[in-house]
Amino acid sequence: MKLDVLPLLALGALARADKCPAGPLTVRTSTGTFTGLVDSEFPNVRQFLSIPFAEPPVASRRWLPPQKLSSSPDEHRYATKLPPSCPQFFPAVESMWNLPMTKGNLIYNGAQNDTSGLVGEATSEDCLHLAIWTPPVDEIPEEGLPVLFFMTGGGFSIGGVDLPWQIPTSWVERTRSHIVVSVNYRVNIFGFPNARGLKDDEQNLGILDQRAALEWVHDNIAAFGGDPARIMQWGRSAGGISADIHAYAYYEDPIAESYYIESGTAFSVVPTEEKTHYAFSYVAANVGCGSPCGEGCEDTDGKAELDCMRQVSMIQISNFIGKHTDAKKDPPLLFRLVPDEKTFFLNYTQRSEEGKIARRPAIISFTANEMASLVEVANITVGHGDQDAIDAGTIDFAICPGLNSTAYRNRLGDDAPVFRFQYAAEHPNLNIYDWLGSYHNSETPLVFGTYHLLDFIAPSTDFQVEMSESIQDHILAFAKDPYNGPQELGWEPMDTTAPNGGSLLRFGGSSGKILEYVDGIEVDGACLGLRKYDSFP
Repeated sequence: MKLDVLPLLALGALARADKCPAGPLTVRTSTGTFTGLVDSEFPNVRQFLSIPFAEPPVASRRWLPPQKLSSSPDEHRYATKLPPSCPQFFPAVESMWNLPMTKGNLIYNGAQNDTSGLVGEATSEDCLHLAIWTPPVDEIPEEGLPVLFFMTGGGFSIGGVDLPWQIPTSWVERTRSHIVVSVNYRVNIFGFPNARGLKDDEQNLGILDQRAALEWVHDNIAAFGGDPARIMQWGRSAGGISADIHAYAYYEDPIAESYYIESGTAFSVVPTEEKTHYAFSYVAANVGCGSPCGEGCEDTDGKAELDCMRQVSMIQISNFIGKHTDAKKDPPLLFRLVPDEKTFFLNYTQRSEEGKIARRPAIISFTANEMASLVEVANITVGHGDQDAIDAGTIDFAICPGLNSTAYRNRLGDDAPVFRFQYAAEHPNLNIYDWLGSYHNSETPLVFGTYHLLDFIAPSTDFQVEMSESIQDHILAFAKDPYNGPQELGWEPMDTTAPNGGSLLRFGGSSGKILEYVDGIEVDGACLGLRKYDSFP
């Protein structure tokens, strides 16, 4: 990346606002004044790459809900370098997600390779930052631009702002009519600890981080040219599940005007209550916190264990969990969403029946062969997973949750239209193995316009470029006007009560077309016992 505006020596420097640069690359917010950059490759995109939205969750703040930043509009800093992602481990075990074909799907990890078997050297607990990509000041209308608020995926275990596939500069450069915000949130044991010493409403810290970031954006995005009344809350995989979770948890005050729920809804997760807190305590016992209050002392409330764990380094904790998991040892150390009945719920069917969901428009999308890249394969280069198992997983994780999420929103009436699409395309640089089809995450490079990162496998095609732009244009039409925008492109809300199951937009597939409209029953019928699911439509 070439920095045309700011010297590298300025990165991360702090100064008083009266000494900071003036002009369109310097923006004043409630929590600081930030100077961004323009890259010569994307001359029509202002980039503000590292803006804190909460206090660093370190030391005594580790495993606490995000703390608001104090009001300090006059404190200046340069936001010209992407922030570190939150702590996460790079497995030594090869998988779809660390082979060369998925270059761009892992966070920046410094000098480490993608199978280092160590915590990412470029990660940090001081990670609650967001990045903003916005057009030039003179191209922003008086009413402001729609804001696409993005939450990364990664199974609530990995992910961050600095995934190359998810950098939207080329998209913003092409349209110059929207703003993208990407946010970090805590993952794995640091984001979902399920620790005895924490209260129930302090367990889903990653979700609380996302909400804190959304609140910061709502309060400050106008300074960057955004319209706070037109925020589309969006995520992929775990981020998509999160977007839907927010629609339930904050249904009375959603902040977002609309949702884009990509490859995962609240119904994709099977909530489980784990009252023993075994995973956190097992880690504690193996990193020196097995007897946190001394011999003969009973730590009945887990407070001593928690205090002790706050003294252990992030690296020691992450490496222990990662190496334990790589070795497939028992017990499995799973750090998942905890049903606290405030941010995450045991029964989403009941809450849907009660109408406790934000009355806002939504896009819901999945890929046709979601589970192909998630089912374990002994040797990915010579074999593939059992297609029946892949289809069963796709139906359980994607198709039926998508149908349920659509049907319940349909009951809310015109306040909550749902626009559905299925990604069924295959492209040479994304499908080195034919059996993968349209696998989980394969649409992401087309959404962000980053497919060129895989040109070392095969060149991007004109068909791929055209499809990418079409996907982007449909999403942007929704973000600009989620009630009427998609219809101007011929994309109608889905009505699951219609005899044909409503209209479903499909990108790619055996038709050879960029897009086509098909009957919803063609996909959703697999959940109703009416059709056999076709993962290569």
